[in-house]
Formats: sequence, C-alpha cells, structure tokens
Amino acid sequence: MARLIDGRAIAEKVYVDLRREIAELKAKGVTPGLAVILIGDNPASRAYVRSKDKMCRELGLHSVKLELPTSTTRTELLGRVKELNRDSGIHGILVQSPPPEHIDEAAIVRALDPHKDVDGFHPENVAKLVLDDPSGFVPCTPLGVQRLLTETKVEIGGAHVVVLGRSMIVGKPLALLLMQKNQNGNATVTVVHSRSRDLAKIIRSADIVVAAIGRAEFVKADHVREGAVVIDVGINRVEDSGSARGYRLVGDVAFDEVSKKASAITPVPGGVGPMTIAMLMANTLKACRQSL
Repeated sequence: MARLIDGRAIAEKVYVDLRREIAELKAKGVTPGLAVILIGDNPASRAYVRSKDKMCRELGLHSVKLELPTSTTRTELLGRVKELNRDSGIHGILVQSPPPEHIDEAAIVRALDPHKDVDGFHPENVAKLVLDDPSGFVPCTPLGVQRLLTETKVEIGGAHVVVLGRSMIVGKPLALLLMQKNQNGNATVTVVHSRSRDLAKIIRSADIVVAAIGRAEFVKADHVREGAVVIDVGINRVEDSGSARGYRLVGDVAFDEVSKKASAITPVPGGVGPMTIAMLMANTLKACRQSL
C-alpha cells in the first residue's frame, strides 16, 4: 500500500515559516497584502476566494476582496487592476479564474504589474521561469507539487517525470520547473496530452506521475509501474446518490487501485489543493519582500 502524501500537513509546515516571516515584517511596519478579484457568482470560485481570504487573515496578511458583478466590462476590470497596481499596500494581485466569457483573461493577466502577479501567469514571469530566473513568480499549483515532492524526500534529480496535461496553469510550468538546473529540479520530463500516442506505455515508464487533465479517475493501476510516485492534481465531481451533497470529489487518478501499486500518492481532497493556497501565500510574501 502506498504512503499517503498529506498535503494539509505539509501546508501547515509551510505556514509555520510564513507566520514567523510575516510577523518579522509587521514588526518593521510592513504588512504583506493580497488582493483577489472575483467577477460573477460562480459557487466554486466563491469558495476558493473565501479559502484564500481566510488563510490571509490567519497568517496576518492584509486581505482585500473585490467582488464584481458578472456584467463588469473589460474596461471596468482593467481600471480596478490599474488601481491595485498603483496601491503600495497591495503586493499580490489575483484574478480568480474562470472569469465570465466576455472577459479576455489573457488581456487582464497582461495588465497586471508582473511584480504583483502572484499567480505567475504574466508573460514576464513565464519568461523568467523558462530562463531559470528565481526572481519571477511560479504558478502556485506547480510550485506546490514540487514542494510536496521535496518535503516527502522524493528524488527529483534524474527521475523520469510524466506530466498528464499541458495547460499553462499546471502542465507546462510544472515541466519547466522540474527541469530547472537546481537541487529541486534536474528531472527528465515528458508531457502527454489527449493527442499523445501510446499514452499508457509512456506513463508506465515514469518514476513520478503527475495527473492534471481534468478527467475523473482516468489514471488506472495498469497505467502505473510498481513503486511509482503519483501526484493527483485533478479535482472532479462525480454523482453519488449516497452523499448528502449528491456528489463526491475524486481526482484524475483511480485512487483505490493505484494506491496498491504506487510507493506514494496524494489523496483528493487533501493533497495538492492545500499546497496551492500555501504557495499563493508564499508568493505574496515574496512579492512583499521584493518590493522593499
């Protein structure tokens, strides 16, 4: 049976360090600030924003929530972003995804001050990731995956990592991050996607499998070699008449069967999710320090 990689416990370790560093800054009269912009009333987005706001307050960060109606125009949103760019008390800005369909998300990301782009999606930060420049911001989920691996003493250097998914949120930045020439990188990375041939064969060759494709329980036991480390980034709702909510949350990995074959695995929920928020807090602190 696989060792369970507990994202909540590892996130708490991160928060111990963050609380100390934030307290030191506040003693000098500096309070790191994070602004989150939410457009519309998507229930999942609202839940994510509440979680981020709650953690900011627990850590002692200055937290600003801007809740805008679905009818907000691109011009209005850009105006709010520019105001936050100029606000010296705000060090990190996040526009909660997904925005309404009429909003050009890429244009909003480009409008962010890259030094406040704690999500790591601005072209300047993407370029810094490609160039191994540590001053940039790395997207929070890939950063959280890397931290999960290092905290559980999984050897990344020289390992063959197969990443399922090529999104700019997880797959692409994670591949770049794990290939970097440093003590937490130096992996050989293969990125696969829906058009990849011999998918199962490629996944079976991996020392570390990272599933981030948004398909419920897609990765089965016969995809994974004995002893592989499996990181499940996915979070999907599947119908469950036995649940009071009418659904249950599952990842992109068939946990029950894969956990019998893997050496270590993350659960869903409680694996990658808590680390994503922890890395957002860490990026906000980094942005604050770099502004001084």
